[in-house]
Amino acid sequence: MMHGLIRAVLRYRVIALIGMAAWLAAGTWAILRLDIEAYPDPSPPLVDVITQNPSWSAEQMEQQVTVPIETALNGMPRLQYVRSVSLFGLSDVKLYFDFDSDYFRDRQEVLNRLQTVTLPQNLQPQLSPWSAVGEIYRYQLKGEGYGLNEIKATQDWFVRRELKQVPGIVDVTTFGGTTKQYQAEIDPQKLLEYNLTLPQVLSAVGASNQNAGGNYLEVGAQNVNVRGLGLLKNVSEMGAVLIAERNGAPIFLRDVADVHEGYQPPLGRVGRNGESNIVKGTVLLQRGEQSLPALEGLRNKIRALNGGLLLRGMKVAPIYDRTSLINTTTETVRHVVLTGLLLVTLLLLVFLGDVPLALVTALTIPFAVLFAFGLMSGTGRSANLISIGAIDFGIIVDSAIVVLENIYRRMHEATSEEDRLDLIAEATAEAAKPVLFSTLIILVAFIPLFTMQGVPGRIFAPMSVTYGFALTGALIFALLFAPVLASYRHAVRAGHAADTRLVRWLKHRYERLLIRGMRHRKFVIPVAVVFLLTSLALFWVIGGEFMPKLEEGNLWIRATLPQDVSFGYAAHLADEMRGTLQSFPEVEQVVSQVGRPDDGTDTTTFNNVEFQVDLKPQSSWKTARSKDELIQKMNDALGRYPGVAFNFSQNIQDNVEEAMSGVKGENSLKLFGDDIDVLAKTAARIQDAMATVPGITDLAVFRETGQPNAAVQAAIGGAAATQILEGDRRFDFVVRYKPEYRQNPEAMKNILLSTPDGNRVPLGQVAEIGFREGAFMVYRENGRRYIPIKFSVRGRDLAGTIQEVQSKLSRSVRLPEGYHDEWAGEYDSLRKEQQRLAIIIPITVGMILALLYLSFNSIRNALAVLSVLPFGVAGGVLALLVSHTPFSISAAVGFASVIGVATLGGLVFVAGIRRAEAHEHGIQHSIIRASVGEMRAVLMACLAAGLGLLPAALSHGIGAQAQQPLARVVVGGMITTSLAILIVIPVIASLGLVTSEATEM
Repeated sequence: MMHGLIRAVLRYRVIALIGMAAWLAAGTWAILRLDIEAYPDPSPPLVDVITQNPSWSAEQMEQQVTVPIETALNGMPRLQYVRSVSLFGLSDVKLYFDFDSDYFRDRQEVLNRLQTVTLPQNLQPQLSPWSAVGEIYRYQLKGEGYGLNEIKATQDWFVRRELKQVPGIVDVTTFGGTTKQYQAEIDPQKLLEYNLTLPQVLSAVGASNQNAGGNYLEVGAQNVNVRGLGLLKNVSEMGAVLIAERNGAPIFLRDVADVHEGYQPPLGRVGRNGESNIVKGTVLLQRGEQSLPALEGLRNKIRALNGGLLLRGMKVAPIYDRTSLINTTTETVRHVVLTGLLLVTLLLLVFLGDVPLALVTALTIPFAVLFAFGLMSGTGRSANLISIGAIDFGIIVDSAIVVLENIYRRMHEATSEEDRLDLIAEATAEAAKPVLFSTLIILVAFIPLFTMQGVPGRIFAPMSVTYGFALTGALIFALLFAPVLASYRHAVRAGHAADTRLVRWLKHRYERLLIRGMRHRKFVIPVAVVFLLTSLALFWVIGGEFMPKLEEGNLWIRATLPQDVSFGYAAHLADEMRGTLQSFPEVEQVVSQVGRPDDGTDTTTFNNVEFQVDLKPQSSWKTARSKDELIQKMNDALGRYPGVAFNFSQNIQDNVEEAMSGVKGENSLKLFGDDIDVLAKTAARIQDAMATVPGITDLAVFRETGQPNAAVQAAIGGAAATQILEGDRRFDFVVRYKPEYRQNPEAMKNILLSTPDGNRVPLGQVAEIGFREGAFMVYRENGRRYIPIKFSVRGRDLAGTIQEVQSKLSRSVRLPEGYHDEWAGEYDSLRKEQQRLAIIIPITVGMILALLYLSFNSIRNALAVLSVLPFGVAGGVLALLVSHTPFSISAAVGFASVIGVATLGGLVFVAGIRRAEAHEHGIQHSIIRASVGEMRAVLMACLAAGLGLLPAALSHGIGAQAQQPLARVVVGGMITTSLAILIVIPVIASLGLVTSEATEM
């Protein structure tokens, strides 16, 4: 059947060529429309519920807000985790759903359930638009000659609205600056003099700021609307608000208060380079939307704003643009891909010595890639540096190599009387079965990737799908279009040398080596077994990590200050630290942020200072040769600040780590229990034990206690009596005591309270006023409190470090009854994935064995091919060991690729031996002849796979880190796979374990 199909295609080869050209054109058009991201989004559907009350402590927020919300939202369909953080004035509840759950349906379900929650003081929960990889653009709104109040107001009420109109943008958050507020600072002595109370003032101010409707009035033939205008417009009108009257004399607000424009107490501050307080905007991408079109629309809108829409003197200045990262990583991938393509093409030319056939083989790559991208675009999938850069073009061309090498050999062996098209069809059909089976086996070898779940699934599933599409395209090209293109090559006269000089030299040396190996097979097999066992045993030495760090070209540094630090001192330290970081010549710019934005989208407070440090290209660095060395020097320079714990990460990496574990840190150990004090004491002992383990850095406990609390009322914190409208802008009008009457506990004791009988009593007589230590921040997961101990690992592998920590903790720290710990972050993900691979890999190998049996109809032949696979794995292990690369999920992908190519090579090789045995007498002679004959095809397939990823294995550009373990495994595995196929299989065959007794292929 295959022969007839190929013969028909060859008969109508012009139509086939038109079809191929049309597909290439369609693929080119599709790739121009394909969405390209820097990195895939590894986070599950996540809905973030935020509730703010600036007058409540962390424990109040937990008890009265967080717990009721958690209770209402538990039991939702496909809900996996409920994690929350409660701190002063803020409750943040994050809901994590199954990875395959529908985000927008989950979001709507949360909204529906929140309608059933009744919170004290009519608090209203809000949904945050934040996502782990959604921050695609950051900017500073500058305004020369304008105050921070005006700049912040323009950002909140104009720029933010304009940018949200860009398709794909879900929200814009504001951080820094000052929020305009009208303030009436009450003199309590004046209230006493006029016999007024603070509630009277609040009531009068609220009642005075409103319009009244009077229906309409007919004046002759004209209709006139009647309105009473009472909205306050300026400070003068606010001061003229009537509070009461005494003896016929009006008492105005200005009689008892200083009325002025001010700003609300800041929750955070942003600094940039030499500026200590700026207004920053962060643009968030809608989940599932494409980055590049949204960024292009965003830049167009910003050009319009800067071109005249903004007030004169104001300007939007970019701080961070995801486009730069996408372009940089794309350039890295492009360089790696083109270099790999060139190496594979040169290999084909060297081994085939036939330029037309070599170019036809190389044409497999663009055809397969365009085929894959066309299907990706058609199915609405996006591409990223992992899904593109991890494709091994050497593996892609293997099918075409096998088919064309067979055509090439048959054309050189043919007599002049044979019909060339029939010969090509016969040669293609002869190679079709091993090619079909080998491609199917490669896809089966990728089952561990297709079945990945959670974070690994989000990262590598796009690559698996892309690989599957590309292999399918390569198979179509090899069986249908490659024979058509080969048919246009002029016939070669019989007897013409089919091998290049290099191939003849290799065959000569290989034949001598093979004869010697078969003569001493009792020595070869034990040596091979010892090598195999030794190499595989070294796997436990290389260590492990979840994923190599995806280089972003920046640093995200977090400084954790003492929990009771004041806002002013934290801002002062941020300015100093920003200057310290900026002194490094490798640094492009430094942006610091203290605390959190007004909308509560970052669950932190004044003790958290974060720095965005953009780095220059590494080629221009002066004081450090690597990023690890630069981090160490920065850590040393920042070490002069006592009591401050630092954590070093990257922009996107930091968001992803926080989204996955719920903790601001690369890795964390969560200690669960009920009593905050017990948690704190036990966590301190754990921290002391962990500090003695080499490789543990950035170690700190997120303190949950130690926050001084004081009694707060409207007199102290202030209460918004009403809002002032200025066009479409709204600003709070806040009433509170003057600073001198609320700045310390002694002053608070003298605040007068009204009694039901009209008398006044000092607050100090009815309440205890003073500082008392309370909860600072309360972490919860699935209804239980926990305290996180965060840490990073540098200088050694993650798995080995954690195992040593576990051993030390089991000996030195005994947990109280009812308390337990859980690992979160990268180690937890690595452990879960290793457990899954331990189950799925044996199943995959069993499926490969079944396919091999179906191909050969012989269990001995199938086992002979399967015997090659451990040698490929051993080569990958040695490559990781030599390059000091820990095992990771990326390396696991490489091992899957090695298994696929090793199976292909072994399948073709054993098939050749079986054919030779069927047509010749004498096992030894037929094995040697078949092995030498198949040597070129095996070497081309294996070397092409290795050379295709060699540039990725050696690259150190931004974006190459995720590919390195994969590429190094493939390069090392192909070396040992080649040797195993060419030496071990013939030796096994010479023992009679590979026979042609079964049905011929």
